[in-house]
Amino acid sequence: MANTSNFRKAILEAQNNSLVGPNVISKALPFVGGGLVLTALGTYGGLGVAETYPQLFMPTFIGALVLQIVLFFVAQGAANKENQATAMPLLALYSLLTGYTLTGLISLAMATPKVGMEGIGVAALGCGITFIAARPIAANLSEEDGFALQKTIQLGVIGLVVVLGVQLLLGMFGVYTPTWMELSISGIGVLLFAGVAVVDFYALPRTYNDEQHLSAALSMYLTYINLFVFILRFLIALQSRD
Repeated sequence: MANTSNFRKAILEAQNNSLVGPNVISKALPFVGGGLVLTALGTYGGLGVAETYPQLFMPTFIGALVLQIVLFFVAQGAANKENQATAMPLLALYSLLTGYTLTGLISLAMATPKVGMEGIGVAALGCGITFIAARPIAANLSEEDGFALQKTIQLGVIGLVVVLGVQLLLGMFGVYTPTWMELSISGIGVLLFAGVAVVDFYALPRTYNDEQHLSAALSMYLTYINLFVFILRFLIALQSRD
């Protein structure tokens, strides 16, 4: 799962009910779209490396993952300081590396019967529809309901991160999640990050001013990527039932 620190930061800072960045969403959206295009290019490059130089893929994957984590914090700091000249190239590289680290999941989806490119397209379309629906839902939330939703989703995401950590730890020892449990985890992940999409539209204008639109873009980008990952995981698990 992609890094969710930006989302949790937004949750904690959104207690100020007044809008500090009424136009931050509209200014962030083009950068979200650009980041997703770069992510697709990163995945395409990763698939090429995995096919042409399979012996190099795992070392480069590990390197990309480590660099991705470092870049997240550096880029986030630059974006929060409104240093766009520094933040933009860092976020672009971060998006490319995210795509590269998604190569394994995309390869698995393409190799899974009845998922393939169609399933990848369904996951991407599902994310787009979720974001379109999330904006009017967030706009109609009262301050009380919006804050309650934030806290509920925050607790859910924390619980999901713990479960994924345990799942990863067990996998390192050769203990793999049964299909029914993978379906449950992925389904819960889809629901939670659909909720995060609503929270983004509610919380980000209350967290960032208009000049911090790159920070808002990073938060929305992470929501989209995580939602895409969990939808795709759910489709793969659904077709892999015993």
